[in-house]
Amino acid sequence: MTYLRAVYTIWLRDVIRFFREKTRILGMLGQPLLYLLIMGNGLASTFKIPGAPPGFSYIHFIYPGIIGMSVLFTAIHSAISIVWDREFGFLKEVLVAPVPRWTVAVGKALGGSTVAMLQGSILLLLAPLIGVSLSALTVLKLLGVLLVIAFAITSLGITIASRMESMEGFQVIMNFLIMPLFFLSGAMFPLRGVSSWMETLMRLDPLTYGVDALRNIMYRGTPLGDYLVQFPLGTDLLVISAMALLFVGAGTIAFNRRE
Repeated sequence: MTYLRAVYTIWLRDVIRFFREKTRILGMLGQPLLYLLIMGNGLASTFKIPGAPPGFSYIHFIYPGIIGMSVLFTAIHSAISIVWDREFGFLKEVLVAPVPRWTVAVGKALGGSTVAMLQGSILLLLAPLIGVSLSALTVLKLLGVLLVIAFAITSLGITIASRMESMEGFQVIMNFLIMPLFFLSGAMFPLRGVSSWMETLMRLDPLTYGVDALRNIMYRGTPLGDYLVQFPLGTDLLVISAMALLFVGAGTIAFNRRE
């Protein structure tokens, strides 16, 4: 129970900080909305998929990718708090507490993933505006997938942040990773039709399977599903779940090695 209480306390701290920072919520929504409303509509008239069903629009394709983008950016931003807490001494107090260090890594991963899931779920409110119908059950499935995606990405950020000594160093590394993760995820263009080397990189990108899982849940069983979905949902869930376990394990090891 002590271990669970430690995990819960760290999780609760991150969630409370999220709701207290109203400007952070608005700021993290700005870039996804910019891509969705401006780029999505701007490219809708030129982006075509051969054999796409009538009524297909590029905004239908990009919408799940923009939700994944929101989760990606928010999850990485949550990991920055580790460097911040280290600079202000809070992390040192936590690490000397009489609890295993894995509780810190898991608590931070759960806190960051919950915040990222909530941030991504706000974009689900736009579904009716772009012509996507979501039932209550579909929304619950999407929230579950968003949580797993966010947990994997937050854990990756925690693994890197635990090795960083400064905010500047962490931001340089994250800027190097974030954009390739996003652009190679299939959020902006489909996996099919690209060059072989790019297809290989896209298949190695864990976010590819997260975005495809969102498309699976949104469009499977509809005319759009045959053109937008790349992998079976089981494959998507298996890959992102494996990545979540791998990254949280790496984050735990990184915390245990800190002095």
